[in-house]
Amino acid sequence: MPQILIKLIELLQADDAGMPELAALIAKDAGMASKILSVANSSAYQRHNRALGLEQALVSLGTDMIKTLVISESVFQTFNNFPHSGSTDLRAFWKGSLTTAVIARDIARVLDYPHVEEAYLAGLLHNVGRLALLATAPKEYAYNFTARDDEELCAVEQRTLEITHAEAGAWLIERWNLDSFLADSVLYHHEPVPRLEAAHPLIRIVRLAHQLCYHADMPAAAADAAALCGIEEDKLDAFVKSAARQVARAAEALGIDLAGADDLPAPPAAPPAPVDPVQARLSEEVRNMVLVQEMGQSFARQQGEAGMLDAMTRSARILFDLESTVILLESPTGHALQGAGGGEAQQRLAEFSVALSKPGLLADAANGRQLAFATRAAAGVGIAEEQLFRIVGSEALVCLPLVAGQRCLGMLVGGLPAWQLPLLQKKERFLQAFGSQAANALETALSERGHTRRQVAHVAEEYREASRRVVHEVNNPLSIIKNYLSVLDAKLARREPVVSEMSILNEEIDRVGHLINGLADLQPSDGGSAANVARVVEDVLRLFRATDFLPASVQVVTRMQDGPQEIDGDADLLKQILVNLVKNAIEAQPGGGRIEIANRGLVNRERRLYVELVVSDAGPGLSQEVLANLFTAVKSSKEGKHHGLGLSIVHSLVKKMNGMISCRSGAHGTSFELLLPARGSTSQLAPVQARGVVDSV
Repeated sequence: MPQILIKLIELLQADDAGMPELAALIAKDAGMASKILSVANSSAYQRHNRALGLEQALVSLGTDMIKTLVISESVFQTFNNFPHSGSTDLRAFWKGSLTTAVIARDIARVLDYPHVEEAYLAGLLHNVGRLALLATAPKEYAYNFTARDDEELCAVEQRTLEITHAEAGAWLIERWNLDSFLADSVLYHHEPVPRLEAAHPLIRIVRLAHQLCYHADMPAAAADAAALCGIEEDKLDAFVKSAARQVARAAEALGIDLAGADDLPAPPAAPPAPVDPVQARLSEEVRNMVLVQEMGQSFARQQGEAGMLDAMTRSARILFDLESTVILLESPTGHALQGAGGGEAQQRLAEFSVALSKPGLLADAANGRQLAFATRAAAGVGIAEEQLFRIVGSEALVCLPLVAGQRCLGMLVGGLPAWQLPLLQKKERFLQAFGSQAANALETALSERGHTRRQVAHVAEEYREASRRVVHEVNNPLSIIKNYLSVLDAKLARREPVVSEMSILNEEIDRVGHLINGLADLQPSDGGSAANVARVVEDVLRLFRATDFLPASVQVVTRMQDGPQEIDGDADLLKQILVNLVKNAIEAQPGGGRIEIANRGLVNRERRLYVELVVSDAGPGLSQEVLANLFTAVKSSKEGKHHGLGLSIVHSLVKKMNGMISCRSGAHGTSFELLLPARGSTSQLAPVQARGVVDSV
């Protein structure tokens, strides 16, 4: 309702309302002020060429015309925006409404009713329920919108729509929360005269005005209605003639074309033509199919499980006119249904659970994959169902299993009034189709959730494995640092120089930091660095010889030929590899023995050049079982939970350097053969291939 109309009604009900108050109200509404100025400056009111301002325009029009314009224009603006009103001929409708309004105002003046403009507004709105019914049910009401306005029309409306236009109009006006009998005057304007003898004056005024406007050809009925207001019958004709002049003047001022309105036919009311039940059923099935398909696409577009569940409950409320809806999902074990989603009862719903192994309405519906309906007083309603009744706050429940394939993924439970239950039971196929679409979307969401959980678990396992590897590797430099601190202590006591030892300590501390930082990066490094094999071997042996790591009973021999020593790879990674291999070789010969580290030169493997580096020992060799699982984490006989990882770490580091590793083991010892990418191996191989082609030619 326009705010200016609400304020105008309040103003008109005040005893001291006058022109200043009207002017102040109209000045606040630009559209209404423009309308007033347009009418005041028209040829009907303006005798001079000088344009009038707002205050002068109000004086020129007079209080009565101003009130008529404001009330009528506000009503027209509001109700002409109703659906289908733009495509319907409303000339007869608005002429009847204006005529009733003018007659009601004139009767109010004769009766000294204190709120004359309220009577005008009541007459103007008394049939607005017909516009509401046209907007709501255009197919069913299109014919009767132009029908004769009498008691027969109300009877047809009640049979076909279960509401009359008087009830619809009163319902609309009641939503305006006016402190007035305006809605009652609209509701009772078709009421039999004997029932209105003690009614409020506004109700009796509108009843008489309606009779004079629409049924002037029924003098006896008009006389009865006039008697309600204490008006003599011979004065009624004057009301009708005066109204005709006033309506013509008001229509011109308002810019409403009423020409030909009296020529429009007003046939008797009639119910709409019966609809072929087969055709109606087919139309409903097609409509439901389209709606269900659209719902399925809508569910698929939702982001996240919570959004999808919210879309399901919202769609179910709209499609099936449910008061509230909740979702129950299958528990991880598959033995129960548990509450899911949000809402006002989110906490209670989250703690709600129904065991599927025990009989009951919900459990039977889920196990049998069958739609179920229930009221509070129905048989078989257990504690779980009573709890749901309280959660949804409804008189009846519909339980729709969400079945995908042969699996019940959950249950959609909707609350509705008990009287609505038979209507919903007729939509069983529609409900099942909706449930199927919801279940398919839910199955996809649950599958994605499982995939996400597996991904998270995989990443977590990778980090756990990486952390174990880091702990294992960090132990080596920490042990070296610990031993070097002992060496430093001894040298400092003898006041010997410790520059070399300090340099090694700094290197090993940096290596610890490098290993720990590597925990955050599980992906292989881009590479691009180079390492000298001979220099790295020398650094590793220097670490072992300067500490207690290398017993005197173990001899270490190196064979570094003059060939290529440079490889593509990180020197620290190669250092980690050699530390592990040398440490294992030492531990394989507890009684003493021999370790050999040899560079055997270049090897061509799959059209790429590698430097072959071999670390061998003279120990007893490896068992067949250990050799078969050599480069995987195995159970070790050494103390500590991180032992048994050494060779698996060596394998991963070699792979990280884009190299290869193999092992030979027998009764006379074990050797590990490393193939590490030679520096610039790709460019070195090209001329070799070219020479081969030339020689063959």
